[in-house]
Amino acid sequence: MIMSKQTRVSHPVYHLLPTEIEGFDSLAELALDMHWSWNHATDEVWRQLDPRLWEITHNPWVVLQTVSRDQIERVLADSVFRKNVDRLVDADRQAKEAPGWFQQTHSQSPLTCVAYFSMEFMSSEALPIYSGGLGNVAGDQLKAASDLGVPVVGVGLLYQQGYFRQVIDKNGEQQALYPYNDPGQLPVTPLRQPNGEWLRLEIALPGYSVWLRAWQVQVGRVKLYLLDSNDAANFPAHGESPASSTGAGRSCASSRNCSSGSADGGCSAHSGSNRRSVT
Repeated sequence: MIMSKQTRVSHPVYHLLPTEIEGFDSLAELALDMHWSWNHATDEVWRQLDPRLWEITHNPWVVLQTVSRDQIERVLADSVFRKNVDRLVDADRQAKEAPGWFQQTHSQSPLTCVAYFSMEFMSSEALPIYSGGLGNVAGDQLKAASDLGVPVVGVGLLYQQGYFRQVIDKNGEQQALYPYNDPGQLPVTPLRQPNGEWLRLEIALPGYSVWLRAWQVQVGRVKLYLLDSNDAANFPAHGESPASSTGAGRSCASSRNCSSGSADGGCSAHSGSNRRSVT
């Protein structure tokens, strides 16, 4: 059976999960790769773990965190289920290692990395950091880049609330409800440096600094990096993350501008003449 040789996922809640159960790492690897958002080969895995929760959320990471240890042990003890998980993990790794269309068609290209900056990325309802067409286009382009092997990295914002849910009250008027985006429930992981330290960016402003935390989302072959300012080192008034992708107001707008502007500067700091940025 395939056992994950990769470093265990670093996550604020990951230490609470039954990582010692043989095969759990493989489930986590599948759950944290958003390839499942457009390739549904793993759907039955999450459905077997908790069919009702899967139907409601379509979020494998939530399913994996929510089900009991007994249920995880029970399904992994099923040889058919375990072989299917191993097959899916093996197929996913082989697909990432195999040369894609870009590598085959442009094998001599000097292009090594394209940075795609966007205020929104729509990869799945499990990661609600989008509100409309911009996010739809950006998310689809990351998925296409993954399928084609185009060397792209996405850079965006981890919104605290994302898009609102519309409710019509008894007077027939719209009410906007903003569910909280709990990073522990989203398919994201802190971006760690080789020594294990969480990658944080310091933005020096007149009289104070704002610290931004970096998160990583695996979108097939492609990585999406998200920034937020909910860092403990920030003064509350200075460290408010952008509340939502559609939020208004001076605080929200300045926070968005600071984060998106720093993303551009942070990525530009990487050396190499063969990098490109797209906005």
